Amino acid sequence: MDVIRLSGMVFYGYHGVTAAEKETGRRFEVDCELEADIAPPGRTDLLKDTVDYEAVYKKIKEIVEGRTFSLVESLAVHLADEILKEFPVFRVTLRVRKRTPPIPGNIDHIEIEVSRQQPDPSKILADTKD
Repeated sequence: MDVIRLSGMVFYGYHGVTAAEKETGRRFEVDCELEADIAPPGRTDLLKDTVDYEAVYKKIKEIVEGRTFSLVESLAVHLADEILKEFPVFRVTLRVRKRTPPIPGNIDHIEIEVSRQQPDPSKILADTKD
């Protein structure tokens, strides 16, 4: 299976359990791996035959910056579900990092990784003939 990666996306969001996190926000980083068959767009060179990763980026940004979740786990699962619902991929793997979490001590970030498979095969792009 082929993989499209969007790495090191950075957003500012208001996710967390504490009132302070929800009020002041934190920086979040997201890596997204999309498993898809890129042979058809490799032959046709047409955007319509592949995953529009600019649209994937915009969807992730919309959710991270526009919604509020108490848990990073909830944010990561919601992102995966929405990507599978809207884009023609076999599987999505997301790594969501919360920078400077409110934990006493020296910690750079916490990271949640989720992988989900497409439950609806009809959403996956059909092979395109030349």
